[in-house]
Amino acid sequence: MPAARPFNNSRQLQGFRRQILSWYHTKRRDLPWRKTRNPYRIWVSEIMLQQTRVAAVLEHYRRFLKRFPTVSRLAVASEADVLAAWSGLGYYRRARMLHRAAKQLVAECDGRVPKTSAELQQLAGIGRYTANAIASIAFGEPVAVVDGNVERVLNRLIRAEVSGQRLWTAAQELLDPANPSDFNQAMMELGATICTPTAPLCRNCPISKHCASESRTIQNARTEQKRQRRTALLLLRRQRDMVLLGRRSGRESLMPGMWELPQLKATVPAVPATMKLRHSITTTDWTVEVFASGDPERRASLKWVPMAQLGTLPLTGLTRKILRKLKLLA
Repeated sequence: MPAARPFNNSRQLQGFRRQILSWYHTKRRDLPWRKTRNPYRIWVSEIMLQQTRVAAVLEHYRRFLKRFPTVSRLAVASEADVLAAWSGLGYYRRARMLHRAAKQLVAECDGRVPKTSAELQQLAGIGRYTANAIASIAFGEPVAVVDGNVERVLNRLIRAEVSGQRLWTAAQELLDPANPSDFNQAMMELGATICTPTAPLCRNCPISKHCASESRTIQNARTEQKRQRRTALLLLRRQRDMVLLGRRSGRESLMPGMWELPQLKATVPAVPATMKLRHSITTTDWTVEVFASGDPERRASLKWVPMAQLGTLPLTGLTRKILRKLKLLA
């Protein structure tokens, strides 16, 4: 099947590249990973940004790099320390793969991050998109990126549903080989801030005259319904400086090794809930009630933990949220 070609000649293509780069250089958001060409820092940012909003990543990015400023420092850290630094970002498999890849680099490459996409894809947790992003931004390799934002921009640009290799080929043909770093970031920035999934800001788009979908009403193709779930948790304290936590076993598919408040046994609580809150995890919206007394389920190993140590543990995002709301965790 032939590649999708949004431009008929090189003059149009060059104009497109100039316009999107000019827009990016003047309108891009001020983000810390855009101020460096350090491949390790770019790598960390790309892993953190997968399935996570930029606003949620900013402070975690700063703290993570302060704690693990180099590949070598990350490689020698314990998994518990890495998960604790990652806590609150969710999708903890990303942190484990990042940690595993750092160990791989120290063992095989003296801690140096490879310069090409092909080499980067040999590391744990790094696929084609992440490898191309690191290689192009840090080292200037002329390889295109395709994430959800770029896919949306390309499909609207040519007003067609293109996927798979055709999408990657179209992205590669658009890429400015003289400045792959800024061009790739410009495409992603355009999708994140202008060419949004619903109500795109076509009037503010720097490439609207090239776009086959410009000024047309674009509806979100599918709204995913989230599942609604309820749960009851226990916040048990002993001598006011100890909290009962459970740790998930490695056999569990979701967040193994993380610490959390234990669940309440399936009995009617004798006291009203201390607090009630909502929490979203991937495709599920949880209604959570927290009780100060009751019997815990023992599906995880339970341990009394000093409150002074809470900040050093890899806590689940929900547990961290509850403890912060109750001012038990900074």
